[in-house]
Amino acid sequence: MQAPERHPLTITVNGREHTLELEAWVTLLDLLRERLGLTGTKKGCDHGQCGACTVLVDGRRINSCLTLAVMQDGRDITTVEGLADGDKLHPVQQAFVEHDAFQCGYCTPGQICSAVGLVNEGQARCSADVRELMSGNICRCGAYPQILRAVSQVAGIDPASENAERGVVTGTVPA
Repeated sequence: MQAPERHPLTITVNGREHTLELEAWVTLLDLLRERLGLTGTKKGCDHGQCGACTVLVDGRRINSCLTLAVMQDGRDITTVEGLADGDKLHPVQQAFVEHDAFQCGYCTPGQICSAVGLVNEGQARCSADVRELMSGNICRCGAYPQILRAVSQVAGIDPASENAERGVVTGTVPA
């Protein structure tokens, strides 16, 4: 039996360039965790529904379980391990600590990477926007109020602000 074809890949992960050869079916998530040893990015549902695997690709957030690693050739990947500058936490990481925006911590790396992407995108103008733009990241422990406060702080948004045109109805879950 012939060995599966391997494809060349050069990516920069957290500022460090990696040149690899790998099978076409390897996801970015599996490359990060299993081949590069960066286990901060979590494998939650493996179907793109929970957001635990969120990383930044060229500054934009993606679910790393839904993209093949070979599709990211030449790209710049940032995981939660690459956000801090030495011992100085990234502002989003610091805000999560200040607002106690985690409980079990499993979703935290994905939540933080998603929040960094949200701030980079600059689309959130009120707390309803933050909730909507973070809705792809699930926290089973229910730390949403603290996450909202942390992300809003870094984005410069009053966490009590609501968009009158698109207010949140109590008892509904953002789509």
